[in-house]
Formats: sequence, structure tokens, C-alpha cells
Amino acid sequence: MALDGIVISAMVQELKNCILGGRISKIAQPEPDELMLTIKNERKNYRLLISAGASLPLIYLTETNKPGPLTAPNFCMLLRKHISGGKILDVRQPGLERIIHFDIEHLNELGDICLKTLTVEIMGKHSNIIFCSPDGTIIDSIKHISSQVSSVREVLPGRQYFIPNTQSKHNPLNVSFEVFREAVSGRPMPLAKAIYTTFTGISPLIAEELCHRASLESSQSANSFSENEMLHLFRQFELLMETVKDHDFSPCIITRGSEPVEFSVLPLSMYSDLQQAHCETVSLMLETYYAAKNTITRIRQKSADLRRIVQTSLERARKKYDLQQKQLKDTEKRDKYRVYGELINTYGYGLEPGLKNFTALNYYTNEEITIPLDDTLSPQENAKKYFDKYSKQKRTFEHLSGLILETEEEITHLESIATALDIALSEEDLVQIKEELIQYGYIRRHAGGKRVKITSKPFHYLSSDGYHIFVGKNNYQNEELTFKFATGNDWWFHAKGAPGSHVIVKANNEMPPDATFEEAARLAAYYSKNRAAKKVEIDYIEKKHVKKVNGAKPGFVIYHTNYSMVIDSDISGIQEIKSIGGIQSGR
Repeated sequence: MALDGIVISAMVQELKNCILGGRISKIAQPEPDELMLTIKNERKNYRLLISAGASLPLIYLTETNKPGPLTAPNFCMLLRKHISGGKILDVRQPGLERIIHFDIEHLNELGDICLKTLTVEIMGKHSNIIFCSPDGTIIDSIKHISSQVSSVREVLPGRQYFIPNTQSKHNPLNVSFEVFREAVSGRPMPLAKAIYTTFTGISPLIAEELCHRASLESSQSANSFSENEMLHLFRQFELLMETVKDHDFSPCIITRGSEPVEFSVLPLSMYSDLQQAHCETVSLMLETYYAAKNTITRIRQKSADLRRIVQTSLERARKKYDLQQKQLKDTEKRDKYRVYGELINTYGYGLEPGLKNFTALNYYTNEEITIPLDDTLSPQENAKKYFDKYSKQKRTFEHLSGLILETEEEITHLESIATALDIALSEEDLVQIKEELIQYGYIRRHAGGKRVKITSKPFHYLSSDGYHIFVGKNNYQNEELTFKFATGNDWWFHAKGAPGSHVIVKANNEMPPDATFEEAARLAAYYSKNRAAKKVEIDYIEKKHVKKVNGAKPGFVIYHTNYSMVIDSDISGIQEIKSIGGIQSGR
């Protein structure tokens, strides 16, 4: 989600607690639309990252330094001239706007005390960082907006700064029920949309949360709700706004497994079925969320070509499978032709020439059947014709049965690769998947190309009872874990009937507790194609009972007399061990 007015309010409160009264010691501009301010306050240095990027505007405190270019841009030089060494007197937010004003006191060239305002606007593609004098005159901005770019407001040196009121939204911090009801219920649009388009600083996420708290359907038209329903919604709205006024924020990241879904500074009851990781600060929440999101986005971009190859191959294999099944269905009548031929040979000696059909007793079923005949052929020739048809369809059936089995294996193999691409978290993980696609002919190896070095390692977790659990990221790692790393008494887990990871619990010749079995099963559920399902069936068995079929693709196994359990895919409470070296073993 984007930063809404409520997140900005929490950030303003955090900045007040940390940098109010501090002095700006360094100013850098690492990117054309980004500032890094170093602020010293109470013997501690704070780094404040401010980004006005159109795709990802941000503001948060960070421990990570981003050095600027050797030659500072003009806007950076201007800020250094005016506010380097300046004292931050106030950090404020107008209403619930996505705007932060930094009031900064500094000394001018004559040594007189002056006041300037650095304004940060977090407004998507309209985001900006604007430097103003006390009377609101724009001194400069990180982005210049002329009248050719915007007919609403120019952001240029010498122009007057103001907040454009283009949508006539209400301030949610001081709205009455009458205004709320009239503004929301008078709009013929979905209830959630009516809320976030009516009030400043309310995002679609918070609007959906309000509807959920009030037990109202967010997609239902806002003008269809009764007076009592609107009053109940307003009460929830008031409670939420009281939380904002009291600065009672609880930053958290909503995750599905290890993948971040949303972030919020207020509890989100509509995501009660997902994990909520609480963060100490708003800055930590934003930095962690976007770092994780950027990692996933980067890997998905890097894997786009591999995904396209796998998807194209899957579509081709599925079409081939459907065609083969249709051709196989056409061979279902083969035994009928054999019976026709046998009955003609049995009863054909008494047939008159020129018959187009005849009726005979089928001694296999003890029923009479009518057999079509070619009146230009003799009975013996008709019988031969049916036997030829039977032989041809029998050969087709036998050939297609083998081909269909191969196609099914190919589809399962490709689906397992697609699942591995979903699991991949780094470029090293993609290298091994690409190598598998090359080995099985889906990608051509470049002339003179050599096998690349594989550095990707399986996931490594520690159960609540202290047992080490390993999870393969792809077919090669599954193969290695099961047949090279695991010993006979280790336990093996896998999602039933679905592509996914092999999960190995190092048992050390002991019987692990039930909690370890459940945690391993959750990992097998999460790292499978069925991870989005509420419940996933997991097979588990001692490793010594897992066998590999000769000639099977990597990671494909057979087993019998296994145990099963049905479990969810929540792995939030399982400790992951970040291992730099090889696979570890033991407890």
C-alpha cells in the first residue's frame, strides 16, 4: 500500500520523538529526487531518508547511509547554504494530509536568526520536496512543476506555496455524523470507495478495514445502507480517529509466510487469518516492508524469462495431453472390432453375398448384436477388415498410453519448476532452476557455455524443540536432501499430490515430538503449490522408505505406507537459520 495520512501521522509523531530540537549536520542528495539528512540530537545521529520518487515516495529514519554524488546537485547545495547546522523547531502535519512540514531555525550570512520550512509531500507521482521562506514563498524544490505540467499549481521559485484542494475532501479528524452520513451515503459507489474518496488521508486499505469492523459489505453501494448501519460505521470511524489523535499506533507488517502483503500503523482485523509481525518503529516497518518487497519484485523481474519459458512449455504440454487423451478415447471401440471379426468368422459361412449387416449372438455377453458389413466384400474380407481396425487401434492405444504417461510426467516436472520459481528468493536460487531447464532441453546452452557454480542452499529452520529442518528450494536440492543428506531415520515430508519442496527433519535416531512434526508439515505446506489453501494434506514417512524410480527426473520419488496430516501453511513462528556455509546437521 502507499503511505496514507494515518501512516504519515505516526511518522510525524516518531520524528518529533527523535529529531525535534536536533541540528542538521549533513545534507546529501543520493538520487535526483531523494534527500538524506543527518540530524544530531542528544548525542545521537539520525539519518532521515526522504524520497519524492514517483513510483515509491518514502520518508523514514534509517541506519543505512546513502552517500551522494561527488558533485552535489543545485537543490542540495541550496539546502546546505541555508539550513546546514539548522535546528529543527517543529515537525507538523496539516490535518491528515500526506504532507510533513519541517520548521528549521538557522543563521543567515549576517548571523541573524531565520526560519525556513522544508515541506515533504508524499503524493504518489505528485510527490515533491519544497523549500519555502516563512511567508510561504517557494525558494526552490527538488522537482520543478510548471503550468505546462500542472494547471492546478506551479511549484517554481518565487511562487506561493499552497496545498491544492482539488477533491474537496473532508478532514476526518473533526467530522460530525451528519456530515459523514451526507458525504458518504450520498455517493452512488461502493462503500469503501465512498469513504476514501470523501476523507483526506484515508487509504483504500483503511476504508476496507472500517467496513470490516462495521460488518458491512465494502462493495455494496454506499447509498443503500440504512441510518443505523451508517451510524454503526461512523462509530467505528470515530474510534479509529481517536486512536490517531491519541497517537496510539502499533506498526506492523502483514505477511503470508515470508511474503509481505501490507503494512499498517493500526491493527487490521480483516487480516486476522494472516501473520502480523509487529515493528518497534514506523521507520523500521517501512524499511523492512519495502526491502522485502523490492527483493521479491527484483527476483520476479529476474525470473520473468524463466517463468515465460516454463509457462509456454506447460501450455504446450497440456495441449498435447488433451489431444492425446482425445485420440486415446477414439481407441475405446477396438475390442468391439475384434468381436465383430470373430463373430463373422464364426457365423459367416452361411451369409449370402451382398448383405449390409447381419445379426448374431455375442457369446461373450450372451446378447444379440447387429454387425455392419461391406456388401462389396466377402465375409472373410469383412472379418479381416475388422481385425485390421482392431490391430491398428490396439497399437495406437499402447503407443498413446506410453506417450500420455510421459506427458503427465513432463507437466508434473514443469509444475514443480514453476513452484520452485515461486519459492526463489535470490539470483543464486534462479541459477539452479535455469540449469535444470537447460539439462532437460527447455533452454539451449550457449556454445562453449559451461555449467555454472551452484551456491544456492536449502532453507534451514529450527523447530521449537530444537530439531533442524531443511527445505529444498528446487528439484536438485530436493534430490540432494532426500538421497544424499538425509539418513534412514530422518523424517521426510511433502505436500500430497502437489508440486513442492522435500522437507527433512534431522531426527538423530530419536523420535521428534509432535510439535516438530507439525512445524515440518507447515513448512511442506507453505513451500508447495497449495500454499494459498486454508488446509493442506501432508504425507510424511521415515526417509528409508522413500525410493527413487530409475530414470525419474530429479526430486521425483515413490513411497508406501506413509502417515498423513492436514494442516495450515502458517510458518510465522518457526525460526529460520540464515546459514552462510553448507548444510548443517545435528541438534
